[in-house]
Amino acid sequence: MRVSKIAERIQRELYTIPDALCLALMPPPIMGLGIAGGFEVRIQDRGGAGLNALANIGNDFVFEARNDPVITRLNNSFQMSVPQLYIDIDRVKAQTLDVPLNSVFNTLQTYLGSTYVNDFNLFGRTFKVIAQAEPEFRSRVEDIGHLEVRSRSGQMVPIQTLMNLHDTTGPQMVTRYNMYPATTITGIPKPGYSSGQALERVRQLLAQILPPTMGYEWSGMSLQEIEAGGTVIFLFLTGALFCYLFLAAQYESWTIPIAIVLAVPLGLLGATGFTWMRKFDNNIYTQMGIVLLIGIVCKTAILLVEFAKQLHEEGLSIVDAAVEAGRVRFRPILMTALTTAFGALPMVVATGAGASARRALGTSVFGGMIAATILGVFLIPLFYVAVQWLKEKARQSEKALEEKLIHHSR
Repeated sequence: MRVSKIAERIQRELYTIPDALCLALMPPPIMGLGIAGGFEVRIQDRGGAGLNALANIGNDFVFEARNDPVITRLNNSFQMSVPQLYIDIDRVKAQTLDVPLNSVFNTLQTYLGSTYVNDFNLFGRTFKVIAQAEPEFRSRVEDIGHLEVRSRSGQMVPIQTLMNLHDTTGPQMVTRYNMYPATTITGIPKPGYSSGQALERVRQLLAQILPPTMGYEWSGMSLQEIEAGGTVIFLFLTGALFCYLFLAAQYESWTIPIAIVLAVPLGLLGATGFTWMRKFDNNIYTQMGIVLLIGIVCKTAILLVEFAKQLHEEGLSIVDAAVEAGRVRFRPILMTALTTAFGALPMVVATGAGASARRALGTSVFGGMIAATILGVFLIPLFYVAVQWLKEKARQSEKALEEKLIHHSR
């Protein structure tokens, strides 16, 4: 069973708990980059609208996108409804009793929180000394009033005489992102949608909801995906270019390798089509399979083009050489392609830990090789005929132009 299915089953059970909001989150693809799988965006208070406005914007975004067809499982990390105690220090009374304010704050910090004192060495190790009240002396509201602070005259003054307690609500923690107070919105794409489509949908919703005083920035894996997104096409083109340059060096020709490289789109067609049929998204493993296909498909095309080139150099016409190459090399091509395709078949039906990555990689390779083999047997000879015919026509035109120039020079 896939992890996503397990998470969905657990989430349905968690929804039945009426007294808590529980979410079953997928782990991030790279641990340490983000807090969960899916997308992660930070809404920032850039105009000083306040924490309440920031929390309301985050909640509005989650509310507006609750029935969105592209994204789901949205969560706003910033909440203003956490119960809190507000200690209001009477500064005038503290000054009247000659109690320094910093002593009041330090006392509250030490007993209710903690204070670092110093380090000491023992048994060859260094230990930190942290001062803090025992839990049984700071677990109730009444315990705050039992604390005492020393005045400048040396008298001990109960803190309850200097403060007023109020029940209130507020944020448990205020986070900042690039210096601005921010809330983190997380979510995942719905089945059948890629992470890129989810990011684009989030952009559209934020453009509709955010006021001028608010902004947003991507973080975690979403930021890495956006920064690296523009390099995917570059990698594919670079792979095809290097295949072309290596072939040009091998054949000592700039035109013949074109017929080989033109077979690459056939593999891409099969990879994308088979991935779409299985309702997989275009992830990094699918893209790795596509890069792998560039080399494999070119190797298959070489079996045809190189043999056709040899036959043409031996005296056969371009068309006859292509037809004969397709007939003679059909069996080796079929054996090579099917060996590669069926070698990837176990990854297509993989199960267990890490099966998602293997299925994505195997699907692109298997589908690409099947399509490149079926279509390539018929189209690669046509590519060779077209390229070779254009090459010879260009050579004849160049030769005619040279003869014409020689004739005029005489």
